[in-house]
Amino acid sequence: MRCGVPGESDSSVRETQCAWISSGPLRRQGLHSLRHLLLHLPGTRGNYDLQAAQKSGERISGEAGTLKQLMKGNVAVVKGAILAGCRSFYGYPITPASEILEAAAYYLPKIGGSFVQAESEIAAINMVYGAAAAGERTMTASSGPGCSLMQEGISYLAAAELPCVIVDIVRGGPGLGNLGPEQGDYNQMVKGGGHGNYKTIVLAPYSAQEMCDLTRFAFEIADRFRNPVVVFSDGFIGQMMEAVELPRTLTLPASKEWAVRGDKETRKNLLNSLYLIPEELERHVLKLEEKYEAVERAAPIWESFQTDGAEIIAVGYGIVARILKNVVKEARKAGIRLGLLRPITLWPFPSRMLATLALHPEVRGFFVVELSTGQMVDDVRLAVQATKPVHFFRRVGGMVPTVEELMERLLTISRETGNPNGKRAASAGL
Repeated sequence: MRCGVPGESDSSVRETQCAWISSGPLRRQGLHSLRHLLLHLPGTRGNYDLQAAQKSGERISGEAGTLKQLMKGNVAVVKGAILAGCRSFYGYPITPASEILEAAAYYLPKIGGSFVQAESEIAAINMVYGAAAAGERTMTASSGPGCSLMQEGISYLAAAELPCVIVDIVRGGPGLGNLGPEQGDYNQMVKGGGHGNYKTIVLAPYSAQEMCDLTRFAFEIADRFRNPVVVFSDGFIGQMMEAVELPRTLTLPASKEWAVRGDKETRKNLLNSLYLIPEELERHVLKLEEKYEAVERAAPIWESFQTDGAEIIAVGYGIVARILKNVVKEARKAGIRLGLLRPITLWPFPSRMLATLALHPEVRGFFVVELSTGQMVDDVRLAVQATKPVHFFRRVGGMVPTVEELMERLLTISRETGNPNGKRAASAGL
């Protein structure tokens, strides 16, 4: 694999199963990867009381443990979504996200769900708006150019407080760019590429396993906060094949009292993003702001890797974080105490954790690596508030840094900050 990116799965665990099979009725596929999971879903057995289960937000357990399968990160997104209770997908194909549409088109109809290939990404995001308004767990997926077309609809979803999941498998840009992995959509998704004062919660997986797990989590927090959630992944993670552990627990989300389903019970509900009276719009925007503040207090997630006693803290997400873990190991061998902070939520960003690390007397600086010309690095600089220097390394256009490239830059940083071990490591040719 390019750049020697390490795998994250334990090869000693149970035998893997193929993620794809030939077409045919679901129940006749004895080794199908989702067979044991889907048998308990509505539409696959006639005596299940879906309405009662939805009112209670029931979780249905099949066999104990997990089921291990080999699959692309893009396919893991769909399987995670089905396990989370997603029952509709609306999208338009675009590389490197097209496998998400293919998997959704294959699996969702088999469990009574809906898949629609829309005429454009603009149409797809507005179909998501309609499904979310009806109280359904729904999603879409795309890449850079397609996500650009969705921005107006995302603003509408956030303003109407409609929960949904949007997957961005980032490719090279700007413009048509290319099909290589990049992280150049950071500002678009984290800062809000649409109009007005709104936020989307953004999760950044760095393995096929997390593509599944964070998609499941995305639906939970989307419903909790009534807000769109973005699963933000570079093309490398989306296309990578790894073993994924799927839980045998399925979620049927509770019925949503605020939803509009076109019946007598929901006739009183109103979902809207239009406030023509300035005072009313101000009240609504301030209400949204209070919610975002609650999200910032409750939801930041990150991973710390060997940060205790570190003199330099590397910061990276997605495929970059996997490479940086190897850099940490090599740097420690060279006598440089490097640690890694991996943001898992890009918004809310783990600013307080970075600020806390910056106050440690042994920390002499930060080393930010991105597949962009520098977008997340601005959030790191804001978090540390100029208390410590922030160094930056970039690759763009589909290029991914190697461990050797990053070690060379790290040794330079270490020498500049006065680490004698960095000087000795450089003279030894490390």
